Formats: sequence, structure tokens, C-alpha cells
Amino acid sequence: MYALYYWPTIQGRGEFIRLSLEEADAPYRDVARESGRGAGVPALLHFLQGRGIARPPFAPPFLMAGRLVIGQTANILQFLGTRHALAPRTESGRLWTHELQLTIADLVAEVHDTHHPIAVDLYYEDQMKEARRKAADFLKNRVPKYLGYFEKILAGTRGSKFLLGAKPSYVDLSLFQIVAGLSYAFPNAMARAAPKYRRLFALHARVQERPRIAAYLASPRRIAFNEDGIFRRYPELDAARKTRKT
Repeated sequence: MYALYYWPTIQGRGEFIRLSLEEADAPYRDVARESGRGAGVPALLHFLQGRGIARPPFAPPFLMAGRLVIGQTANILQFLGTRHALAPRTESGRLWTHELQLTIADLVAEVHDTHHPIAVDLYYEDQMKEARRKAADFLKNRVPKYLGYFEKILAGTRGSKFLLGAKPSYVDLSLFQIVAGLSYAFPNAMARAAPKYRRLFALHARVQERPRIAAYLASPRRIAFNEDGIFRRYPELDAARKTRKT
């Protein structure tokens, strides 16, 4: 029984881990979403303050597996991938998978900066002007760079259904979440991007249709996207392009 510690009302970075646990059919507790003694946000904060853990994590998410306490999303996924056949068996394959996940982590950080470009501790309303400029650059320059990179990798898989072959890896699950999150936050921009990144959107659809993932998405365990998480929908950051009348 794994114990996942993450904030209870947002998908955030914890969602990448939830998706892998669900696909692996691994038993786990989502501790901060539970109630009672030893659960809820107080339990999460207890460990963040270094109580009872010799090597406390910097921030959630972190995963407890027996006596192990593992922090950082990519690090947790590397651990789960090896245990639950969500990563290649070879060392080179595992390193490549981890490299791809770290690239996704870079993208997630840039998504967050579209609505908090100045400071995390400031409200979005305190940095709206800067957020518009940041989001415009992100959609114009950064999204094509990241999505184009993964589209290119998918193009080189020689007909395989997933990024690393016939079976899904934790990177495939993470890319599903990236496409889902960007489509929520920037529906206009992603609708325009879909024809250009057909393989990536097809991968999203394949992951979404996997029985365990489909069951998870339909369950109350899946937290809905909202304006407190990483992927936030602010229409002013996703303004549709004006079309010229002919």
C-alpha cells in the first residue's frame, strides 16, 4: 500500500503520479484527501515539517513505500516505473524515459508561469498584464517547441502505439495529462494545434481509452481541473486569433 501525499483539491504535479498508480492497479492512499487521525492536510504538513522523517521532502508530492520516502514527481515515477512495468528494463531505456519525464517537468513549470510570471505568492490578479505577455509567448514559441519535440519522437516509433513501444510507460501517461491540461487551460490554442500534432493527440486518446485510466477518469478519485491548479483557464490568456474578413 503506497501513501501519496499531495494537496487534496488540485490535480497539480500529484496527478502524474496518480495516473501511474491507477494504470498499474497499485493500491494507494491519497492521504490528504482522507479524514481522521493520521490523514488530511495536517498529515501532509507533519512530514513537510520534518517530523518523523530523517530526510524530509522539500515539497509535495511525495510517496511513502514502506520505509522509503520519495520526493519529486520525476523521481517518484522512475521508482514506480521500474516496479510496475511502466518503464523499460534496460538501463539506457530507463534513463531515456527519465530524461523525457524531466523535459515534461520543464514544460509543467512553464505552464505554471503563464499565470504566475512574477511571483508565486502574488495573486493572479496582481500580475495579469505580465501574465498576458507570458502566455502569448508561451503559446507562440514554447508550446510548439515542446509539443513538436514529442511529436517528432512519436513519428520515429515506427508504428508503435506508445512512445517507447507497444506498451505504455509513465511518460505516455504524463503526456496524456499534458494534452488534457493544456486543452483545458488554452482550448482555442490547442484546437488550432491539434492538426499539427496528430500523433500526440492520438496518444492522448489511446491513453484515455485504457480500461483502468477510463475508470479512474470517471471516478471521484479524479479531481476536476480548476483555477487553483497548474492548468488554469483564464480566457484572456487564450484569446482566439482574429480572422480577416474577405
